[in-house]
Amino acid sequence: MEPEGFARACGRIIDEVARLIVGKRTFLEKVLCAFLAEGHVLIEDFPGLAKTLAARSFAAAMGLTFKRIQFTPDLLPADVTGGYLFNRQTSAFQLVKGPIFANIVLGDEINRAPPKTQAAMLEAMAERQVTLEGETHSLARPFFVIATQNPIEYEGTFPLPEAQLDRFIVRLSIGYPDAAEELEILARRWRRGEEDLVLSPVTDPAELAEMRAFVETVRVDEDVARYMVELAQATRSAVHVSVGASPRASLGLLKLSRVRAAMAGRAYVVPDDAKDLAVEVLVHRVLLKPDMWAAEVSARSVVESVLRSVAVPRIPTR
Repeated sequence: MEPEGFARACGRIIDEVARLIVGKRTFLEKVLCAFLAEGHVLIEDFPGLAKTLAARSFAAAMGLTFKRIQFTPDLLPADVTGGYLFNRQTSAFQLVKGPIFANIVLGDEINRAPPKTQAAMLEAMAERQVTLEGETHSLARPFFVIATQNPIEYEGTFPLPEAQLDRFIVRLSIGYPDAAEELEILARRWRRGEEDLVLSPVTDPAELAEMRAFVETVRVDEDVARYMVELAQATRSAVHVSVGASPRASLGLLKLSRVRAAMAGRAYVVPDDAKDLAVEVLVHRVLLKPDMWAAEVSARSVVESVLRSVAVPRIPTR
């Protein structure tokens, strides 16, 4: 696959999803970046902003299987992973696979489930496998988790621990549409005369595997890689930070930057590829000191300050 072919394939996917998701192309590109970088996405935003619709639309446009898990306080780990049930007809235990056995899994309102159930996602997200009764089962490939949480409701929720937050390659938000975009949403609904719009697959798992393989060929200069490391290390020494970003953050930034470069039709990474994604990669991995809430200091403002303080390298023109 050539860079131009990679960019065209990404454009087809985004165009198809954009038939339903109006005016959020940058958000859609970042979700696709995370998918092709073999990471997982945490979406933190208000209700009614098409988080579920976006996940379902990507699965439809890419020809992949999709499952949705509604996290609630009484959800059990077996409700996520599945388990063995006794079959009276065969007098044997039979594996019943849970919703985690799909290509794209939406964990809706993940912070509503207790920690034991949240932990059931950890092995799947990190190892692409599930262990049931001592037996390991591989998950479908590709495997992609999109988790959501509501930033305004905290009663009856269980905040994700830092170890689990670190499993997500990016934390994104969709944001409200402007007036023109919201009017277009209404216009598309009344024009089609029905509630649902069925998207058509514009790619398949074989092409997606080829695209992921191409990402591994995208070149990264040492100076650009050093810039990524300096961004991660700067979060650890920031004055307001208790715990900074781990090496998993700089590795995630590397993978996402290669995808971003390929989406732009390039076979090499430039510093802006990393800079444009740094906030989404680093913000959920930065733990502020306990007294920073009184000073109205946020993790996002700390990461943005880091981006301004770290010098951007210059690379030779190709």
